[in-house]
Amino acid sequence: MKNYLEINKNSWNARVEPHLESDFYFVDEFLKGRTSLNSIELELLSDIRGKSILHLQCHFGQDSISMSRLGAKVVGIDLSDKAIQAAKDLAGKCGTDTQFVCSDVYDLPNVLDQKFDIVFTSYGTIGWLPDLDKWANVVSHFLKPDGEFIMAEFHPVVWMYDDDFNGVAYNYFNEKPIIETSEGTYADASAAIVQDYISWNHPLSDVLQNLINKNLEIERFQEFDWSPYPCFKQVEEFEKGKWRINKFENKIPLVYAIKAKRKSS
Repeated sequence: MKNYLEINKNSWNARVEPHLESDFYFVDEFLKGRTSLNSIELELLSDIRGKSILHLQCHFGQDSISMSRLGAKVVGIDLSDKAIQAAKDLAGKCGTDTQFVCSDVYDLPNVLDQKFDIVFTSYGTIGWLPDLDKWANVVSHFLKPDGEFIMAEFHPVVWMYDDDFNGVAYNYFNEKPIIETSEGTYADASAAIVQDYISWNHPLSDVLQNLINKNLEIERFQEFDWSPYPCFKQVEEFEKGKWRINKFENKIPLVYAIKAKRKSS
């Protein structure tokens, strides 16, 4: 799997333009001040004025810029060079001082020499990473003593199902890489792109235990029976901004969230 970075970088580069133009990312409204942060992560972040934040896998930077608008000093990183260029352009248009760096998560300690009050990641990120031990090491590396790690992510139960949620198609555990080809994108199913990609499923035990192993203390763990995004098939909006897979109603978790603190010793 030595070429997974190249394959996935190409895949995400192809998504940037359709995503910028999609209703899913509401760029026009964002430029006018609308935040891209959801209630789940806003509650965990709380007051971030004056805080330094490292945003891992930031795509084209909307959440990074949204945190800058709340008064934080933010550095966003992403594998996709096209996404990082779009993020820099977007920050310029928004008038924020958000910084962006193009880097693979695992290589970031060789690229960035800084410690942060908060490391943040959200929604559809760790599935692109094969090794959560290395990932947790990066999180711990960039946190100041008593710094906080904040994460909101789609629940691994969701990734067990086929795209139409008719049955279990994938292993809950990280058995092997998932190598597939996609048409369109979650933000625009009609987008004229066909891309190969490689991803991995990660059970909750791997997420939590690897963070614990790297000297992070779990302070809060939550599961939600809804998603803030209509990025799956067969979804319906049961409350404004909250979607569920219609056939499952509230019976399965769709999102989880973590708040952890790096121990000072």
